[in-house]
Amino acid sequence: MSLALKLRDKIEKRVLEAAEAAKKAGELSFDELPPFSLEVPREKNHGDLAANLAMLLARAERKAPRQIAETLVKHFDPADTGVERLEVAGPGFVNFYLNPHWVWGVPPEVLKAGKKYGSVNVGRGEKVQVEFVSANPTGLLHVGHARGAALGDSLSNLLAAAGFKVQREFYINDAGNQIEKLSESLEARYFQALGQQAPLPEDGYHGEDLVETIGRFVKKYKDKYVNVDAALRREMLVEFTLREKQAAIKKTLEEFGVRFDVWFSEQQLYDNGSVAKTLNVLKERDFVYEKEGALWFRSSRFGDEKDEVVVRSNGLPTYFASDIAYHQNKFQRGFDLVINIWGADHHGHVPRMKGALQALDMDPERLEVILTQMVRLYRGGEPVRMSKRTGQYVSLEELIEDVGKDAARYFFVMRSAESHLDFDLDLAKSQTNENPVFYIQYAHARICSIIRQAREAGLEMPTIKGTQLSLLTEPMELAILNKVAELPLVTAAAAKTREPHRLAHYALELASLFHTYYNACRVLVEDKGLRNARLILVLTVQTALLNTLAILGVDAPERM
Repeated sequence: MSLALKLRDKIEKRVLEAAEAAKKAGELSFDELPPFSLEVPREKNHGDLAANLAMLLARAERKAPRQIAETLVKHFDPADTGVERLEVAGPGFVNFYLNPHWVWGVPPEVLKAGKKYGSVNVGRGEKVQVEFVSANPTGLLHVGHARGAALGDSLSNLLAAAGFKVQREFYINDAGNQIEKLSESLEARYFQALGQQAPLPEDGYHGEDLVETIGRFVKKYKDKYVNVDAALRREMLVEFTLREKQAAIKKTLEEFGVRFDVWFSEQQLYDNGSVAKTLNVLKERDFVYEKEGALWFRSSRFGDEKDEVVVRSNGLPTYFASDIAYHQNKFQRGFDLVINIWGADHHGHVPRMKGALQALDMDPERLEVILTQMVRLYRGGEPVRMSKRTGQYVSLEELIEDVGKDAARYFFVMRSAESHLDFDLDLAKSQTNENPVFYIQYAHARICSIIRQAREAGLEMPTIKGTQLSLLTEPMELAILNKVAELPLVTAAAAKTREPHRLAHYALELASLFHTYYNACRVLVEDKGLRNARLILVLTVQTALLNTLAILGVDAPERM
């Protein structure tokens, strides 16, 4: 366990002891203490840690939170906690200020842990599946998929760093109504490519990428499938297209730094009878009924506005039917927790999906759904229009070519998933301090430059054992080490709340502190003792930056 986590746990324990002491003295009367948070305040002048217990006790105690906070402060024992002083602040926070020199213990911990620094074990080996992107293989990936990809991959990295056993999964929607529409669109494009008149279905897929796909199909098969049975023709067109589209999706995602452990086909749920079996179980339990020739799931029993069709009147199962079977399959594979990352337009699908799990005697709380809001692209201050149906959207492949993988990934995770994202393409490409990606990567490049200069000057790189870290007394040096020490705390908090954007903010804050330090203090000074201490500081920052960027899937260049 990291030094920062040990201190936090010790302070948390003393807060609990203070509450019990206050109860014993008759100053508090709670039956049971509520879970409370002890977190790093946003503002540094609010201390190193802040507890919100007083505010959580206010209603039960029928006292003002600040009065309860004063009571907790009075009974708090600071011995061996590193706490130098306490203050009651705001509506009733207890702010803890640590002895600033405790951070001298941070570099040894960081450099010993190396790539593992910042990792914690809040997950305790819990098996988690993260399913994300899961785009229909009917076209190119667009920026909405890109946001889900960046979020899902960063979250997976974060959970792994927090001690969870993580599996990344892509659900291939290769069955159902959208595939039928795809087959009709492909057939029309096939005839058009051979010079015949064939109107595109109005509700089909009009993207230019399908024209290119059919061009390759014609090059390979020519008019071989013109005069065959229509079902066979469509089957071959779809098979060729899905194979090509899935390969293209996989290639683009890999260029984006995203690799999946499992690619799960929806079609296999039909081929192995899973959809039919799941629907039969729901029928037996009276959660599925027939009306107007269709089969309906009683989702209104679980808070949905109305019941949902699972089999249409024409006998074709809906997407929801296969989705129920798919989620049953997930838990049958032994996952303790399943996390889905869906677009905001799936909001209404969440309660009915949880209801279906409950109907199948599975705990709906083991399914978490993160909804990502819309992305709006801007160039030159003007919005970039997107329309998937007409083929005018900006693809992920184009975005990577335009701004690069690193900028795209960082911009997609620098805001919480539930926030709308305005993506400034010009800013993402700029090499200025206003571009957060450039600013963070430049901090790492500066560190590499310092190390190169030291080696070019023939200076021996210091070791922890021979370095006097107590020479790091500048306020900026202590602030930097304090920020480095926060990384395990940030990892733990971000993993619990499923918020990788906390790591994006952390990287920017650490980079900002380092840039300020770089401009104010020379590292390669004549005094060997101070120089070595500052080189250790630089190496410590480098490790923290590298590990944070690794979670975000962003590279750390050595030169810029």
